[in-house]
This record gives sequence, C-alpha cells and structure tokens, in this order.
Amino acid sequence: MKISLKRIARIAITLFGFYICYIAAAVASAFIVKNSVMDSLWMFVSSLAVALLIITVLLYITKLYSSSFRHAGVLEMMKVIFTAAAVFVANTVFVIIDPNITIEWNIVCILVFMALTLSAICLYRLMGIMQKRSQREGADEEKRILVVGAGTAGATIISELATTDKINCKAVGLIDDDVNKHGMFVSGVKVLGGTDNIERIASYTKATTIIIAIPSASAKAVKKITEACVKTNCEVKVLPGIYQLIDGEVLVSRLRNVDVQDLLGREPVRVNLDEVMGYIENKVVMVTGGGGSIGSELCRQIAGHNPEHLIILDIYENNAYEIEQELIRRHPELKLTTLIASIRDKLKMEDVFDKYRPNIVFHAAAHKHVPLMETSPAEAVKNNVFGTYNIVSCADKYGVEKFVQISTDKAVNPTNVMGATKRICEMIIQTFARRSKTCFVAVRFGNVLGSNGSVIPLFKKQIAEGGPVTVTHKDIIRYFMTIPEAVSLVLQAGAYAAGGEIFVLDMGEQVKIYDLATNLIRLMGYEPGVDMEIKITGLRPGEKLYEERLMAEEGLTRTANDRISIGKPIDFDESEFLEKLDALRECVSREGGSVKELVREIVPTYQIYENK
Repeated sequence: MKISLKRIARIAITLFGFYICYIAAAVASAFIVKNSVMDSLWMFVSSLAVALLIITVLLYITKLYSSSFRHAGVLEMMKVIFTAAAVFVANTVFVIIDPNITIEWNIVCILVFMALTLSAICLYRLMGIMQKRSQREGADEEKRILVVGAGTAGATIISELATTDKINCKAVGLIDDDVNKHGMFVSGVKVLGGTDNIERIASYTKATTIIIAIPSASAKAVKKITEACVKTNCEVKVLPGIYQLIDGEVLVSRLRNVDVQDLLGREPVRVNLDEVMGYIENKVVMVTGGGGSIGSELCRQIAGHNPEHLIILDIYENNAYEIEQELIRRHPELKLTTLIASIRDKLKMEDVFDKYRPNIVFHAAAHKHVPLMETSPAEAVKNNVFGTYNIVSCADKYGVEKFVQISTDKAVNPTNVMGATKRICEMIIQTFARRSKTCFVAVRFGNVLGSNGSVIPLFKKQIAEGGPVTVTHKDIIRYFMTIPEAVSLVLQAGAYAAGGEIFVLDMGEQVKIYDLATNLIRLMGYEPGVDMEIKITGLRPGEKLYEERLMAEEGLTRTANDRISIGKPIDFDESEFLEKLDALRECVSREGGSVKELVREIVPTYQIYENK
C-alpha cells in the first residue's frame, strides 16, 4: 500500500507535536516537583525514551495520528487520556528502580502532558471554527436552521453546522417531543419545544431551513413532522435513515430534500431480491414495454441478477434506446438485445419468440392513460387485449416457463375502458393458465410515483410553469408506491407464482390527491391559494373517486411477504369468453361503434360512464 508524502508529513508533524508536549511536560514537572530527578540524568533520559516509544506505539494503535483535530470529540480525548495512563504505568517502573525519580514527578508529568495535549487539540479545533466563520463572512446570506430531534443525530448535525464550510448557517434552535429536554442546551443550542409548535417556533426564530434529524422515526411520524414543516415555508431537509448513523455517518452532506414519498406515511417496501431472484439467473428474459416506467425498472433490477440474455421489446424507440444505453454503461457484461416492435403484430411476435426462445416474460406493454383510452376505446382493445393475447399465445406455443402480466387496480369494478381491458387481460391469463404448461400469473397494483404521465410529474410541471395546479376532485384518493418498490414486489411475486394467480400488492393507505398537491406546492416554496392556485377541474370520463384492489367475489390469501396477497380467481365460462373475444376482435377491426358495449359483455362489472 502506497503512502503519499503528504500523509507521511502529517504523521511526522503529529508525532513531533506529541513529543514536544511530553518533553515539555517532563521538564516542567521536574522543576515543579523540585527534587533530585535532574541529578539522575541517565534514569531521566531512559524514562523519557521509554515514554516516547510508548507514545509512538499507542498513537499507531489508536490511529490518533490520523485523526482530524478540527473535528475532535470525546473519542480523541479518551485516546489521549489512555496514552497518558499507559505512560504513567510504564514510568512507575522507574519510580520503583530509582528512588531519585518520585511518584510525584510521574503524576505531575502526566497531568502536564494531558493539559498541554488536550489544550492543543481544543485550540486547533477552535482555530478551525474561527477560520470557517471568517470564511463565511461576506458569503451568501446566512441560513437560520431549526433542527427537529435533540438526540445523537441532532447534536451531531449541530456540531457539524458549526464547523462546515459548505454553507453559511447558524443553528437557532432544537425541537423535540421529549418534555424533559425542553429548555436544555445541546451543543450550545436550546431545545425550544415540541413538534406541535413547529410553525410558532419557526416564526419567532426566523428560521429559513428546518432539518429533520430523527433517523429512527417511523414513516408515520416523519409524515406528521413533514406536514407541519412544509406549512412554515422554510426549506426542509431530512436525514435519510438510521443506517446513516453507522460509524458516525451523520453528515450535513448526507441531508436530502424532503420528497413526496415522505408524505405517504408508510414504511418503504423492502425486498431482499437476492433471496428470490434465483429463477432469473441464467435465463432468457423478455420485458415487453421495456422502455416504459415499470418496464425499464424491471430491466434494471433483472440486469443485476445474472440473466443469460435480456430482451427489451418496445414500440417507442426513444425510451428503449435510453434504457439500453443505461444498461450498457452499468452492465457491460450483460447480453442485451433491444427490439423495436409492436405486440399487435402477431407475425412479428411469432418471429421474436421463435428466434430468442425466452424462458421468462414480463408483460408491461400497454396503453394506460385513462382519458385518452376513453376517446379511443378501439385502440385500447387492440393494444391491451389483443396485443396481450398475441404475447400469451406465443408464450404458450414456444414453451415459456413463466409469464408475468402487469395489471392494475383499475381492473377492479372498472369505470373506464382502460381498466376493463386490463381485466380482460387477467381473464386471458387465467384461461391460458388452465390449459398451458407455461406458468401464467398477473400482478395487480395501483399508481406509481413518478411514472410517465402520473400525477406527481404533472404537478411539478404545473408548479414550474406558475400554476394553476389541477386536481379533478377535492376528495379523490389513490394508492401510491414508488417504481422500484412496485417492481421489486412484481419480481418477488414471480418467484411465488405457481400458475393462474392474481397477485395483489398492498400499497398502504390511500392518499388524498388534493393534500398531495398542497404539500408538493409547499415543498417547492409556495403557499397554496396565495402564490399558487389549485384548480378543481371535475372528474374526467371514466375516473373514480377511489380505486379498489379486489372485486366482491375475490378473497385474499397471504404469501410469505405480507405486502403480497393472492386474489381468489373468479370462475367464468372460458368457451363463452373466447367467443366474445372473437366478436370484439371483429368489432375493433372495422372500427365499430359498440366497442364499450362488447367490453361490458365480457366484463359485467364494467360501468360505462361518461362525464357530461
């Protein structure tokens, strides 16, 4: 291992500093005690040499020579005391051997050594603080910071704020719900009250930034605190999680902006994919719609688990190109093929399956925008229903081992044609599952944060353009999950699949879209209704106030992951179903006007709804 000259110089300077302190201590103590120690010069030099040797060894063992005294704390102080104690024990031997060297000299020597060394460390740290403060003078306007959490993380954040040169800031107070801490000072900053008083405290301290430093808090607690913080119009930062406390990694640089996910009020879904992704390894895996929000994340997570060959199939070349280039950069060893093709093209799909022989297929390709599909129902059917039928029949014909259909909670008692087509896709999966050697399953979940065309990117765009932010109804609620969370559960459901199941993902509690818009506006520094208008536009055709995960006939069976359940399949006449599919195919091929009516014949729970 190479050691730089700069590091060698630093070690030498540190050792020299300790030696000077000890020699000065020894000489000073000899004069202070005023005994005959100087008369026993040889023993004095011997004890000094042994002490310096011990100091060198202990500096190496404790790594004190590599510590940053600018950020020195209790640990560094304890290392100095430990070193002094070891030297004291060693010098006691000389006290026993030579009566001219007294125990008083030994004690005074060690006390002076500790006083000199600790004073030097404290002075160095003080100089660092003064230097940072002088550097900040004349810099950007000072940020007044309020820290939520008077525990270890909060104290560490305050200590670092005092020394950091990254931002010009001042800690103006602490907030903690422990009433026993109220009025106390932590690292020189007063605990001013509890989280119920965040708005009032932020106002009278004139805080500009609030840091949430409670890494052990539950998601619900963070949500409550975050909602209070965003009402203050302060910039809000959060310390990510308790794992950041490992090895003292509570750093200003690790703070992140509060995200919409912090407002969901639930714990993030965690899946150990390494335990369940064995079925992916050394397999040929195809992802249809692989350039979309869900499809591209499927590709990312699959690529990291050693597939023999990953095939991305998408009709939209720009998205397909982006995920292809990303995977080439991240996984240069991956055998990757990107195909631009439509799932509607039966002959092309036959050719793809015959040539590449995929073992596993994740079918994410679909038209998904509810309002657009309401005005183009035939296109929704052509793509979602018969595109899926093409892919499913090819999977059956060419011996695919496992086929996972991405479905949606909009398939439950649908009020729009998009949801109804997704329910038909589930029925296709169930039909083939009973007849095929291929393991066909569907996975049903709700909205994903940040997906293409979803509400969060739309809100952010509207806010950036100055508003108004549009919400269709003040009481509309939806389930939400992040894209990586949803995809990880899809992959785990694939591991559980036996054939014919409809897996239902638990997405926590439903979130009020109006509240989501309000909090997002505040997170971006505006006051709803004052700086940014929220406009109620009315429900769109086919849009529900709330989504359901199950139909009345379905029941849930738990899996090993309590976030994944299995819906009981609903029996239906498969022969009649296939006959109605043929009639529907004929209808959309000639652009007939009865598409929705035929869809309702197949899906009796579908309610045709037009918003006048």
